[in-house]
Formats: sequence, C-alpha cells, structure tokens
Amino acid sequence: MKKRCKWASDVSSLYTQYHDEEWGVPVYDDQKLFEMLILEGAQAGLSWITILNKREHYRKVYDQFDAKKIARYSDKKCEKLLADVGIVRNKLKVKAAVTNAKCYLEVVEEYGSFSDYIWSFVDGKPIKNHWAGLQDIPVNTDESDAMSKDLKKRGFKFIGSTICYAYMQAVGMVDDHTIDCFCYKK
Repeated sequence: MKKRCKWASDVSSLYTQYHDEEWGVPVYDDQKLFEMLILEGAQAGLSWITILNKREHYRKVYDQFDAKKIARYSDKKCEKLLADVGIVRNKLKVKAAVTNAKCYLEVVEEYGSFSDYIWSFVDGKPIKNHWAGLQDIPVNTDESDAMSKDLKKRGFKFIGSTICYAYMQAVGMVDDHTIDCFCYKK
C-alpha cells in the first residue's frame, strides 16, 4: 500500500486520485491555471473535497473555464449560476469568477501568457519542500504574499495569500508532499 500525505489518506478515491496525479505537479497550461485559480477562489471557507466533487459540473457550467466567455457573462447568466446546486452558490464568488476572467485576459495581453506571469513568483521553477508532516506545511509564504498583493493590485478577487498558497500547491509551483509520501520520492 502506498504511503501518502496524511491529508489525502482515507478521504475518498477522488481525493486520493487528485493527490496522486495532480497536486504538486507543475502546470504551465494557461487554461488549466485559470481553472484552478477560479476553483481555489470558490473553495475559500470550504473543504477542497467539496470543490473536487463539483469540479466536472463547474467545467460544464463555466464553459470549460474559457476566460473569454466567462468575462462576458451577463447578470442573467450569473443569476442562472447562483441557482445551480452543482456549484458553490455564493454571489461574491460567482461575480469574482467574471472579474477574474477579465483580469486574467489583461495579464495574458501584458505577459503573453498567464503561465509566464504566475510562474514568475517562483522564478519559473517549482519550490521543492521537505516537510516531515502536515503540521510543518505553512498556509502562506513570502511568495504567496507577493502573488496575492500583485493579483489584488490587478483587480483579482478571492485571492488572499492563503488561497494563493493553496493555488501554488495545486498547480505545482510548490511541492509540499511530505517526505514519507510516495509522491515526494518521484
């Protein structure tokens, strides 16, 4: 039996699969980076498993996270989303997705890609940590503080430092698999 990070043990097969195949794996694809930014914001105050369970439905109702489409969502479309039990029905989070899509498109225009911009916070390469246990993993770092500050300055919403750190872990900018986890050894 594989030894995993303690947070991924015995929760659900979906969580285990996410841990084994996605969490901590570097992502450079702009659309996937945008998707994870929206999902991490939606997760604020909730558990990640809640979002994982809803992720496929999010993809469907958010046009596969096509930022150009989301940036044009009308109030009517937002009201339709707020009535959809398949997502987190929080008005601020739904509105933030639209705002963040617009801001994301501005970043892509400025930098050529969102990947180039977002990875600049870790000098373009993943940070590999060496944590003994879950209790050692921070909830934010200087890098997530800088990312949050810059994203906020650009108008992004639901993007505090703790959300940014979780995002960095999710998209592999930071590898926080504990040293006893089989993924650490990869």
